[in-house]
Amino acid sequence: MIEKTVLRVGVCALVVALSGCGGTDTRTTVQSTQTQGKQLLDLKEAYDKGVISEREYERTKEDILEQD
Repeated sequence: MIEKTVLRVGVCALVVALSGCGGTDTRTTVQSTQTQGKQLLDLKEAYDKGVISEREYERTKEDILEQD
């Protein structure tokens, strides 16, 4: 009897754990609260430190400047 209960609890836990896996098209939107100037300063800092390439820097800078 105890073994069946433990087995049922284990199966239920597995079902709950797997219920959130895959099968959905989830998209995440990040809303920035930074000003355009702060974004540009952070971008320049990342470029100066070598975290991003010149191409990435220029492309992202243009994206920031085109934001409304």
